This record gives sequence, C-alpha cells and structure tokens, in this order.
Amino acid sequence: MRDTTFIHGSDQLKELAQDVLRFATGLGASSAAVEISEGGGLSVSVRRGQIETIEQNRDKGIGVTVYLGEERHTRRGNASTSDFSQKSLKDTVEAAYNIARFTAEDDCAGLPDAEMLETAPPDLKLFHPWAVSAEEAVELAKRGEAAAFAVDRRITNSEGASVYAQQSQFVAANTRGFMGGYAYSRHTMSVAPIAGRGAKMQRDDWYTSSRNPKLLAAPEAVGAYAAQRALSRLNARKLDTRKCAVLFEAPLAAGLLGAFVQAVSGGALYRKSSFLLDSLGKQVFPTHIQVTEDPHAKGAAGSAPFDNEGVRTSRRDVVRDGVVQGYFLSTYSARKLGMQTTGNAGGSHNLILRSGLTKKSDSFAAMLKKLGTGLLVTELMGQGVNYVTGDYSRGASGFWVENGVIQYPVEEITIAGNMKQMLEQIVAVGADTVVRGGKDIGSILIESMTVAGS
Repeated sequence: MRDTTFIHGSDQLKELAQDVLRFATGLGASSAAVEISEGGGLSVSVRRGQIETIEQNRDKGIGVTVYLGEERHTRRGNASTSDFSQKSLKDTVEAAYNIARFTAEDDCAGLPDAEMLETAPPDLKLFHPWAVSAEEAVELAKRGEAAAFAVDRRITNSEGASVYAQQSQFVAANTRGFMGGYAYSRHTMSVAPIAGRGAKMQRDDWYTSSRNPKLLAAPEAVGAYAAQRALSRLNARKLDTRKCAVLFEAPLAAGLLGAFVQAVSGGALYRKSSFLLDSLGKQVFPTHIQVTEDPHAKGAAGSAPFDNEGVRTSRRDVVRDGVVQGYFLSTYSARKLGMQTTGNAGGSHNLILRSGLTKKSDSFAAMLKKLGTGLLVTELMGQGVNYVTGDYSRGASGFWVENGVIQYPVEEITIAGNMKQMLEQIVAVGADTVVRGGKDIGSILIESMTVAGS
C-alpha cells in the first residue's frame, strides 16, 4: 500500500465536527458530541505458499450523540453515517435528536464536566504508517510461513500466515469546547503452522504487532518460533483430575489481568455484576503485586492522551501493594457510582503488572523452577469466567512439569478455580514480559487450581 495519505486532512475533519455541533445546537440540543474517523488498511494472507486473500479497505464514519434537557435530567440519542455531505450530516443530527426526544430521562447521562476535558493533548507518537504494497506484504507472509516449514519435516501443514497494516485518524468534539484527535497505526504479522499427521496433528501460532513497522519481528523469527511451539505439542497426553500449581504463560497471564479490569470497571460495578464489588481500598492481590496504568507511554499499543469522551488521561497506580487504588470509570459509570471519571471511557490504557519479588533473572526457565511440579498452561479455550461469582473454568492445553523441567505436553484438560482466589494466590510473576492488548505482563504462577481430565 504505497499511498497512506488520508482522504481528508485533520482540519477538514475539525470543520465537519464543528458543522455537526452547530446543527445539533441549532435544532435545540442542550449539548452534543461527535466523533469523525477515517482509515485505510491492507490485509493479506497466504497458505502453503499460495495467496489466499488480499484485502484493502477505506473506511470512514461519523457518530453523533445529542442530549436534550437539563443537566443530570437528560435524554440522549445516537446516530451515525458514513456520508460526509452536509445533507447527510444534518439528517444524522436530526435522527439523533429525534431519538433523544423519545428516550427516558437519565440522571447520569451527559457530557463530562469541562474541567475534566483535555485541552493540550501530548503527541504520543502513535502514527507510523507502513507503505507496504500488496506484493511486499505477500512476500513477508510467505517468508514467515516458509520459515515455519523449514524448522522440521514434522511441520506438515499450515493454517496460513498473514500481514496486516492499518492507519487511521479521528477527530472528536463536544459543545463544552473539547476538540481533539490524532492519527494512529497498527501493524501485525502472524504464522500458524501445523505439526504431525492425522489424529495426532497439533497447531500453534505466534505473531508480532506494533504501531511502528520497524519494530516488528522478522517474519522468519515469527514463523520459526510458531513452528517450535507446534512441534512441542506433539504426542500430548491427558491428565487425571488433581489439584496443583499452575503457571500461566505470559500471553495468557494478560487475560487474567483483563479479567481483573473487567471486574473493577464501572459497568460491572454499578450493575452489581462483579466478583470485586466494593473492592476500592481493599486487598485483592498479594502485597507484592503492583498494577500501573500509563496512558502516555510513547508509541505504545494502549496509549491515548484522552479517552473516548475527551477526558484527559494520566498515569496512576491501579493496585499498590495488592490494594485496589482505583476503578476504570467513564463519566456515566462514575455518576452511577457517585464517583469521578478516571478517563477510561473505552477501556484501560497500557496496564503494567509487576511483582516486587521478581528479579531480572526470573526468566521463563526460572519460572518453571518456581513452579516445580505442576501445570504450565499455553492455550485456553472457551469463555468460562463468571464475572458475578468469579468462578473460572476453561479448557486448556500445555505441559506437565516436574522438578522445574517440562516432562510432556498435555491436552483436553480443564482448569478451574475462582478468580478472586486466583488473584490472591499469585505466588510469582516472571521477568519474561510480553505486551498483549495493551497489557504488559510476565508469566504468572498461581498456588493451586483444580485440573480435570476429559
């Protein structure tokens, strides 16, 4: 994709945003908000050296929210369009206005307070366009897949390799004077090889992702590592039901952190559908655990100068010495709880989980030694987390470990526990950190879980 120039300049998007807000107030809206976005991308996939798909996209859209009524006694309506013409903008605003007219009053609806809005957003270096052509992207994908096949003759098949490049921009504005936006990019390469034959086949995958294409791993490295992972799973066994220590590989540990975020997010809290209700100021993790949110890390996957409502973001301790210091709140959920927004409309930003017990030498091999005898989990299946009770039960595969040494791969097992207890029983966190979904975390060792065979 040689041309990464956006169709509209940022000033044009700002003018469109101002038009939308003017149309809304002209109709009688008490307040309004708008977000305008556009983007372009390239996605290619190959399988067994042959092109499977080449897709190029150009997307754009405008979302409008109109508020009617007095502060805290507000009716709200939303509408959207992909047509940037003046007639379409007016029609969309009118649609949102008419929806708002017939909705019930909500004492928590409305724009953020003006003092919470970002007025001078920092440049976080989030835009690194990748001028890769379809031909070049196909070649990169082929190199990754070929590297997987070259590792071992037991790599017999492939689910394919892919390359994805995306660059987008947006402008958000509201009638309280907020106007902000920026361009951003996301790029990914992945490979998914298959080892073995017949009923004994095993597959695995690996990927590299970054906003900056220069920071992507080489396709050969991605393919080779994915192949090694698939090969390591050959001749997997089942396990009898038992209780044992469980080590979550770093990419899966990010999911445990994600479950914590879900449980202390505003929507779950005000609906009382969380296993961590009223956890603010309470011990949820062991005292050696710290969780930090750093929205302003330059170039990072989860960075943002402001949230989806224009509220400024800032670095903060979410968990200090195992104690919850703050929730993840939007303006609406904060009002529902009688609290103040934390700048998390749209989710968390760059979460970093660390343990005060972790040493630089706590590599993956060192974490296996700490596990001693137990289960190393490298893949999870299903969505078996009950966020109301905390009950956790998921299909899994991985490796049985004895005396800190991997003995054999295991499959068709289920691991079960309770998320509240699992967070309390984090024994150690590795220095083998990865970033997945804006979460920076190492492997996590849980003291005890139930492992059930099929």
